[in-house]
Amino acid sequence: MFLVGTLAAVSGMIEDYPMYGGQALRYAVAAVILLVAARAGGLGVVRLRPRQWGLLAALSLTGLVLFNVCVIEATRAAGPALPGIVLGTVPLALALVGPVVTGARPSPRVVGAGLVVVAGASLATGAGSGNLAGLAWSLGALGCELCFSLLALPLLPLIGPVRLSAWSAVLAVPFLLVAGVVFDHNQVLRVPTAAEAAGLAYLAVVVTTVAFFLWYRSLPHLGADRAGLFAGLIPVGAIVTGALLGIAVPSAADLAGAAIVISGIALGLRSPSPRPPARPARSAVRPAAAPLAASSASREGTTRRCRLP
Repeated sequence: MFLVGTLAAVSGMIEDYPMYGGQALRYAVAAVILLVAARAGGLGVVRLRPRQWGLLAALSLTGLVLFNVCVIEATRAAGPALPGIVLGTVPLALALVGPVVTGARPSPRVVGAGLVVVAGASLATGAGSGNLAGLAWSLGALGCELCFSLLALPLLPLIGPVRLSAWSAVLAVPFLLVAGVVFDHNQVLRVPTAAEAAGLAYLAVVVTTVAFFLWYRSLPHLGADRAGLFAGLIPVGAIVTGALLGIAVPSAADLAGAAIVISGIALGLRSPSPRPPARPARSAVRPAAAPLAASSASREGTTRRCRLP
């Protein structure tokens, strides 16, 4: 999620490129890299049932395509602050919804940690002016982000993180091209400039290929609720990358928000303290003398037997 946050620093490099066509190029390149990695790793072909293909298509449509549409339109309507703040609630939403999907109860500790992460992410993002359209698009992006994780849970044991990332990226390409035709009409694709090509390559390799694989690899091990805490690192990644590239100097509120996010993640990932073993009662210790008496009697009987002629 930290890597996902770094895309804010390179977004200026591709702001003049057709948005949906650029996202289609990004996922196409990432899909090729992931499919080559799956082939090199000896991962064979897995046959999915129609229901599983439906889950995969729904994940790609919501978590990749509609998520980008919602974020782009929310930014156009209200600027980047509002969708950033709404997406900062992802840790709390996954802490509440994630366990329910798997049939478990939400952990109060993880929910509390999610509240801490949300507070830090909101502080790091900063409060901005918004409007009803921007809020609606931002809430849509939040729902799509939840689908990106929750729909993956039943698929990961079957196909693993590499193939799931690859196949969802493959399915996203035609969806995005259709969205480009609808929103951008005939200005869907063009030859990128050198700076645009570098920005698209970074999105494809780092933000998609590497980040998707790491997220889907950790999701089954941590669970959706605890893994969701790391979504708070999105604004932190944007702050750090902007500072390293000299785009923006972090303010005191940015640094305080980053510290709160890290504290919340540490709180949510901390294992509950094991209970100390109960001390045995005194009455249970005294009967231990019985085996000693039996052993003494056994030695006595052996001695008597040895004295017999």
